[in-house]
This record gives sequence, C-alpha cells and structure tokens, in this order.
Amino acid sequence: MPDFQYEAVDKSGKTVQGTIFAHDTAEAAVKVRSTGAYPTQIIASNGKQVSSSAKKEANGTREISRGGRVSRMQLLLFTREMSDLLDAGLPMDRAFSVLIEQTESQAFHAMLSGMQSDIRAGQPLSEALAKFPREFPPLYYNMIRAGEVSGQLSEVMMRLADFMEKEQMRRSQVISALTYPAILVSVAVLSLVFLLTFAIPKLSGVFKGLGAALPMPTQFLIGVSSVVSSFWWAILLVGFGVWYGFRLWTNTRAGRHIYDNFRLKMPVFGKLIQKLISSRLVRTIGTLLSGGVPILEAMDIAASALGNVIASEALLEVRGGVRQGETLNHAMERSDIFLPVVRHMTAVGEETGRLPALLLRTANTLDFEVDSTMRRLTSLVEPAVVLFMGAFIGFVVLSILLPIFQINTLVK
Repeated sequence: MPDFQYEAVDKSGKTVQGTIFAHDTAEAAVKVRSTGAYPTQIIASNGKQVSSSAKKEANGTREISRGGRVSRMQLLLFTREMSDLLDAGLPMDRAFSVLIEQTESQAFHAMLSGMQSDIRAGQPLSEALAKFPREFPPLYYNMIRAGEVSGQLSEVMMRLADFMEKEQMRRSQVISALTYPAILVSVAVLSLVFLLTFAIPKLSGVFKGLGAALPMPTQFLIGVSSVVSSFWWAILLVGFGVWYGFRLWTNTRAGRHIYDNFRLKMPVFGKLIQKLISSRLVRTIGTLLSGGVPILEAMDIAASALGNVIASEALLEVRGGVRQGETLNHAMERSDIFLPVVRHMTAVGEETGRLPALLLRTANTLDFEVDSTMRRLTSLVEPAVVLFMGAFIGFVVLSILLPIFQINTLVK
C-alpha cells in the first residue's frame, strides 16, 4: 500500500500537511476528509498527483468543453441543483453523477465529467472549478472555497444560486428594455438608407431634366443622396474603422480611464450607470460576506467585477483604508463614486453587525430604481425616433415639392 503526501485545510482554516496510506488518491482523499479536513493536494510517493489514466480523462473532457459554450442558465441550474443534492445528504461524487446523467449539453456534460474526475482524484470542488475560469469567475470560486472551509457548502451554493439568479434577471431586464428601442432605431436607419440610395436618385434625374435651378433644400438632398449611393462602401469602411479604433483605444489603460469617466459624467445616463455599479458592488460584497469570504478578499473580487475602471480604483482605495483599520463606511466617504444610500446602509450594517444582509437589501432597492429609470428612458425613445423620422420625411417631401411648385409658377 503506497503512501501519499497531502496538504489540506482544517475547519479553522489552517493549512495542515501529513502522510497517509491508501491504495489510490481517491481513497487517500476519503481518509483525509474523514479527519474533518478538506484536501487541497495529494501526491503519491512516486510524485504523481493523479494517475495517468485519470489525468488523461480529465484533460480530454476539458478539451471537449472548450469546444462548446456553457450557458449562464446551465451554470445557474447546476449551482441550484448541486446545493439541493448536497443538502439532501448525497456525497459529492454521487451528486455529480446525478447532474451528469440529466444534462443534455455535450459541452456541459464534458465539463462536469472533468470536475468529477478531479473530485475522485482527491481535489476539492473549488480546485476543480478553478480549472474552468471562463465559466466560473473568481467570485464563484472563492465562495465555494469559503463554503468548503466553513463546512457550509450547500448553503453557500444556495446563496450563489440566488446571486446568479438576480444577475440573470438584471441582464434579461436590460435586454428586454433595449430590444424595442433597438428595433425602432434599426427601422429608422434602414428607411433612411432606402430613401437616400434608391428613391432620391431616381427623382434627381427627373429634377435635373427640368433645366431650372433647383431650390437649396432639393440640391442638398440630392447631394447627400449622391454621396451615400456612390460611396456607401467608403462610409461602411470608415464606420468600421472608427468602431475598431475605438475598441483598441478603450482597451488601453488611459483610453479606458477616460471612457469610463465620461460614462459616469454623462447627463441622466451617468446617474443610471452609477446606480448599476453600486448595485453590483453591494450585491457582490454582500454575497461574498454572507458566504464567509473575508472583507478584503471580497472587495478585491468586487473590484474586478464592476466593469468600470474608475469605480474599481475607488473601491481598491477603500480597501486600502479598511486594511489600515478604517471602517468601510468611513473609507467610502472619500469618494463620490459610492451613492449616499450605500454609505449609510454600510454604516448601519457595521453598527448592527448585519452588513451582508443590509448590503443585499440595498442592492434590491437600487435594482428597483434602475428598473424604473430605464422604463422612463425607453418610453422616451419611441416618440424621439418617430419625431426624427417625421422631420426627415417632411424634409424629403418638401424638397420634392419645391421644384414642382417652382415649375408651376414659371408656367403661369
């Protein structure tokens, strides 16, 4: 019976090391877990962490999973179902078998099989998840790791599922709110393109055959139509070049900093973006704290998930203040990025010892305000597009009628 060197985390969060005798790594992992610790690494006496067949199987499944895309909804269902199975008392390996059996996605099946192979080889769930960073971001991985250390994995996964559900709901609300305005704008643009490239060029030939000087609006319309119909390819190239150059610029540190600062300073929309950032901030930190993640680590993870460089830098400065002994509320007061409601609720949470719960409640309040603001803004898009199209079509009609009126005047 070979011996295995192991490294594990006990219930107090301390790293322990030792030697254990077992037939294979799976048995060694079971023996380590029976002591109340969670193994993070198991190495056989020959220096191999897993058997060659298991390693080959795990690598093969990961290659398959990279060939497909696992949807957010599949990850949400996985988190919710895994929480229920673990809460029902099923071992981790058995829970994976149940989920693998019922999944219909080949990519998701391969990913779950790879993680199950790692679990059987003695790795904790958090380490198995970390090998799929595209699907499981740092927030997910750290929550699972905290749940393993605290022995409350099923409860932590339930909180994670709630968090993912809220994020999915927010994303769906944003998409549904922007769908109708996007359709209106698309129809308006297509209508303009049709008029400028097909309708107006046919009428311009008729007007030029009249032999009379055309009114200024008609000359302007014919000129614009001529440019669009003759150089549409150049307009597309310039548009694509501007878009691609803008993307390259925003990928630089200086460009991203200027762009994110501009987004926060925009009239009306800047306040909406600030509320979205604040909502994501307090929901992320509240979820991580409720899962047992330390405050400094939670702020690090939240800073990478805000989607705005200015807000991320402000949060990292707050983290530095908290690390030096300040309260979270006092550290936030030095920046105007964080809304007053966030600072006040943080102060109340720190005073009452209910910071995670109050942060999550604040996130729900901010989400409601964002929904209301987006509904008001999108309700203004329809009349704005209709007015713009009406003004343009009125200009086109006027430009067409003016030469006709001019001819009638000359005939009389």
